[in-house]
Amino acid sequence: MHFHTSPLLPILFFTLYLTSCAQPLPVQTEFVLGTVCTVNLYDRGSAKIYREIFTRLREIEDRMSANKEGTEVDEVNRNAGLAPVSVHPDVLAVTGAALYYAELSRGAFDPTIGSLVKLWNIGSDDARVPSALEIQSALPLVGYRDLVIDEKAGTLFLKRPGMRLDLGAIAKGYAADEVARIIKSHRIPRAMVDLGGNILAYGSKSGGAPWRIGVQDPVSERGNHIGILETINKTLVTSGVYERYLEADGKHWHHILNTKTGYPVENGLVSVTIVADHSIDADGLSTTVFALGYEAGRALVESIPGIDAIFINSDLEIRVSEGLRGKFRVSDERFRLIETD
Repeated sequence: MHFHTSPLLPILFFTLYLTSCAQPLPVQTEFVLGTVCTVNLYDRGSAKIYREIFTRLREIEDRMSANKEGTEVDEVNRNAGLAPVSVHPDVLAVTGAALYYAELSRGAFDPTIGSLVKLWNIGSDDARVPSALEIQSALPLVGYRDLVIDEKAGTLFLKRPGMRLDLGAIAKGYAADEVARIIKSHRIPRAMVDLGGNILAYGSKSGGAPWRIGVQDPVSERGNHIGILETINKTLVTSGVYERYLEADGKHWHHILNTKTGYPVENGLVSVTIVADHSIDADGLSTTVFALGYEAGRALVESIPGIDAIFINSDLEIRVSEGLRGKFRVSDERFRLIETD
């Protein structure tokens, strides 16, 4: 499935995983949303709460996957150019957020990119480099203005046959926010959630100390980090060239596609990490900002209150937005933190 999976990104220091005998239930890990998802409720974990969380995650997957038959998104795609499809409020909400970021980025982020995503299939066993002709044929099927939401009727409609809705770049953010909602409803003071790289650092560590989150090295092996961010009650999502990719024709093809050319985005960035209060924003913006490139992406980040970003370019230079000055420490000497532009 094409959820925005990031199995290599921010690597968390889950040093408390199984080190405390006081935990009523160990950290829980399951495969859902097309990736490995881990939830740690520390000393407040119980089988009932974990079950509630993972049941909710499966509900979201079963409604929003573009690559499983019988989901509501699959139904919308099957009816492209034919008829509106009734969908659950979950799907309406996520599609609405996706269209918001499509408008904000003037189409650099586009939830109707599904026909192109399907062509490349990066992240699956069928990944390949499509022909130029195939890409040219698919490009006219990308156009968020031809995705119609009818809030009153509760329907979605793709105007043209062959169009495909793909919520993979934003649905995990919504899922993480739903996990946060469940955690809050049970009055759990702190939790660490990793939905395949969508990180939710809920509350603070015991005693009020900030969480220390490692940001993945985008040009090295899985598990290596290039710096540490200290934060309390925030969510982090990274988009990068290392998350899902295809090595073919002597080239590295990553999964973030340019909606205008149909090929992977090439703008000098190798990763963008967004830090936000809500994961749906961090998820949508990580792809949006990466696609826009550093200058336009930085301007967008600085224009939205409560949003911060870490940019890494192919020269191994790191830049952070204003709100992260002094909170992010580089730990790998190959990378250089540029304080001023």
